[in-house]
Amino acid sequence: MSVDLAGLIRRHKPEQRLQTLRYRKRTDLPTFDDLDVRLHAGLLLDTNIYIFAAAGTLPARHRDKLQQISQHHCTVCLGEIAVGLANRDVTAATWPSERKYWQDLFDRLPRNRTHTPDAETWTAAGILAGILARLQGFQPYQRKDALNDALIYLTAVKRGLPVLTDNRKDFDLLQQLVPSGRFFLI
Repeated sequence: MSVDLAGLIRRHKPEQRLQTLRYRKRTDLPTFDDLDVRLHAGLLLDTNIYIFAAAGTLPARHRDKLQQISQHHCTVCLGEIAVGLANRDVTAATWPSERKYWQDLFDRLPRNRTHTPDAETWTAAGILAGILARLQGFQPYQRKDALNDALIYLTAVKRGLPVLTDNRKDFDLLQQLVPSGRFFLI
């Protein structure tokens, strides 16, 4: 499959983006409390939502609301979870239960609501991550995080879904670059 790099560069215009982006106030961004579940076909969950659920730190009102809406998943988030899991202390007494928790969760994810970025999405995410790295002065380790967040965001955009996240800063910047995307903050 070929990717139209020239078209993606025309769409995202890196040469016109020369100023550092400013973060908007949290109060100016949409929250999960603002979401009307009757108006949305679903949400794509960011990695931190799975982690909050696993840790039991997702507020009850959010857990209840999540049960009322179609949850969509991104393989990028699954990869981030897998990195964290494999990086855990596998000799710890909690390792078997942690592994089982995540294995059970992965087994339950419906294939028709688990989305993988395609070649165009990967390339566009690379462009966005590069723009952010340049404009915001990201360190090399931040570029990988920006790429992963851009992959998640653009996968949601392609599916017409908002992202549910606690990552205000990165998704705020991504939405400034691609205003057609949406996200809600926990």
